[in-house]
Amino acid sequence: MSTAPTRLAGNVLTPEGWRLGEIRLEQGRIAAIEGSPVDPSTNDAPRLIPGFVDLHVHGGGGADAMEGREAVSTLARTHLRFGTTSLLATTMTARPEEVRAVLGEISGYMEAPDPAASRVLGVHLEGPFINPGKLGAQPAHAQVASVAEMDELMALAPILLITLAPEISGHGEVIRHLTDKGVRVQLGHTLGSYEEGVEALSHGACGFTHLFNAMTALHHRKPGMVGAALAHAEYAEIIPDLLHVHPGAIRTALRCIPRLYAVTDSTAAAGMPDGDYRLGEQKVTKCLGGVRLADGTLAGSTLTMDQALRNFVSVGLSLAEASDRLSRFPADFLGRRDIGRLEAGARADIVTLDPELTLTSVHLDGRLVSGEPHVTHA
Repeated sequence: MSTAPTRLAGNVLTPEGWRLGEIRLEQGRIAAIEGSPVDPSTNDAPRLIPGFVDLHVHGGGGADAMEGREAVSTLARTHLRFGTTSLLATTMTARPEEVRAVLGEISGYMEAPDPAASRVLGVHLEGPFINPGKLGAQPAHAQVASVAEMDELMALAPILLITLAPEISGHGEVIRHLTDKGVRVQLGHTLGSYEEGVEALSHGACGFTHLFNAMTALHHRKPGMVGAALAHAEYAEIIPDLLHVHPGAIRTALRCIPRLYAVTDSTAAAGMPDGDYRLGEQKVTKCLGGVRLADGTLAGSTLTMDQALRNFVSVGLSLAEASDRLSRFPADFLGRRDIGRLEAGARADIVTLDPELTLTSVHLDGRLVSGEPHVTHA
């Protein structure tokens, strides 16, 4: 790991657009951005964009979040190499005692985090409060949520995001309670109808988990949960590995959902060779670019955020638009203004790309943590 430089030079993506100039760094923050407006396609200078923010990460580097503290460190180190500077450690559906144990492990890790790893912002609790008829790759330990249990779980770790099936009896009350507590609620792993999705949004739910996957599909006389998302959502996550969702469906979602954002839903197999890995208590196999259960069900992904960026560009987004959906929008979804953007006062989390969109370096809090420096020093 390198010491922090004082300046980074190139095409800088700010919230107001591209500038050709320099980012001035002080004490891990962006002090100022200097330069003139530019079209980056007119030069070969590096592209500097915000570090990626991944709100759905199960694993990476051979490690699964459900394995505890050391596994969280490993997965966070792995994803930092691919430009993810902030993430939510994401749990799997499991027995109550296992969920509680791993929340304690993640909380312990966050008290003494690995400085050479992505920043772990908190927990995405994906399950166990889902529909047992729409498990996807989740183990068969679905439960019904209660307000009391949610309070118990939130006392164990900083849970920032929870996936729920809204059609389960009592989950409307839980959604209202979580919203009042400042927790973001996404709808997913659900057999709910369009009407149940819309009702959940009225109770405070504000997103959808891996849009199109593990939810009722759109039909013109039965719009389903997908229809509720396309018609009403401001935010939703999507897995742009071009395997979970067809490029045409991604384009549809981009037209309908203003702040659609990318997640990897990555497993222990991310950043690893083909072979067998764990996803919670399940054994999964990485081959042919995907991860599957023995019956062929897609089970998370091997996606990294730098590839998600290139995939978004391949379906028609500009680099600036793609960057927003990997950084600014997920940060905004969590209410974080200090990450996901390059502007004065924000954390100096910076990804550098060459003109072919190959990642060349990553800075976390202004420190070079991956790749080669291309800096000027004051």
